[in-house]
Amino acid sequence: MVLPALARPSVLRPTQQALRSATTLAAGFPRVSKRLPTKYGGVYTVTLIPGDGIGAEITDSVKEIFEHVNAPIEWEQYDVSGETPGGEAVFKQALESLTRNRVGLKGILYTPIDSTGHNSWNVAMRQQLDIYASVVLCKSLPGFPTRHNNVDFAIIRENTEGEYSGLEHQSYPGVVESLKVSTRYKAERIIRFAFDFAQKNGRKKVTCVHKANIMKLGDGLFLNTFRQVAEEYKSSGIQFNDMIVDNTSMQLVAKPQQFDVMVMPNLYGAIVSNIGAALVGGPGIVPGCNIGRDYAVFEPGCRHVAKDIMGKNMANPAAMILSATMMLRHLGLDSIANNIATATYDVVNNGKVRTMDMGGNASTSDFTGAVISNL
Repeated sequence: MVLPALARPSVLRPTQQALRSATTLAAGFPRVSKRLPTKYGGVYTVTLIPGDGIGAEITDSVKEIFEHVNAPIEWEQYDVSGETPGGEAVFKQALESLTRNRVGLKGILYTPIDSTGHNSWNVAMRQQLDIYASVVLCKSLPGFPTRHNNVDFAIIRENTEGEYSGLEHQSYPGVVESLKVSTRYKAERIIRFAFDFAQKNGRKKVTCVHKANIMKLGDGLFLNTFRQVAEEYKSSGIQFNDMIVDNTSMQLVAKPQQFDVMVMPNLYGAIVSNIGAALVGGPGIVPGCNIGRDYAVFEPGCRHVAKDIMGKNMANPAAMILSATMMLRHLGLDSIANNIATATYDVVNNGKVRTMDMGGNASTSDFTGAVISNL
């Protein structure tokens, strides 16, 4: 059951429908099954990984807001960094913390491009904890018009295989083979997740994004699995279709309103989530999460470290704040989540306090203070 957002009636405030997708997401995915998140004396212990770039600044915003509302959250913070040498030990400690607590909030960890650099710790975390479903919400916000109006779709991305399997080698000097791994089990798992998400969140259509015309076996397996699973949901009234990924990119920028729930393999999800973020205002306002059977990690939906504005108090913390409200809902703290989300949307809708990415000159601190003032 989807719980309504607690928005007070006002022409200046987002409607309940406008708030629903970003604040009631916990109703749309399974909560941890084997063991509840760590909780002592009514307080949940949550692993916090601020990440690189602007991560420390925007997670500080969340901590300040949570402290103001007296949210029953205790942080276990690990300052993992993809930029400093010797960070593997801290990364392992953070993983152990996530294993204990089952729930985490994180910024984005930097991944070096150079071939001598370490593999992505973002990917390693998803693979080792099997947090297989990435959910990114792209929705037009009242009070912040962009080129397209009434955009409202969810990107469901398989998080643990595909081109991100990390299996590369040089078979001959100048010849590199990079393996894309696709399995029926993981395809079916993410596709069922997408249809269940659509059912539980009142969505009407699921679109499979693929490149099966070229990768007939790998993406063909994903597409055929999608079509088989979709047949099981016909009686629920959910429509379904499929679209080649390059056409999807064009359709997104031409007519994004045609999309509702989109499900796709790993690499396409990385690309499409960036397009989706750009459609509704940029990476600073798009929340997201990564969900598995036993663990949940919440992070901004568009995965940028934003090193260019690091330490300048210029970052938009809205995406991290909204991701944190999704975490609160996952923990069953719906009322606190609604209050914070409503206050955040009010700041955007009012238009007086806007960070640089939204066309203003307000600082991260200004935005955070405005949210607190609205609580």
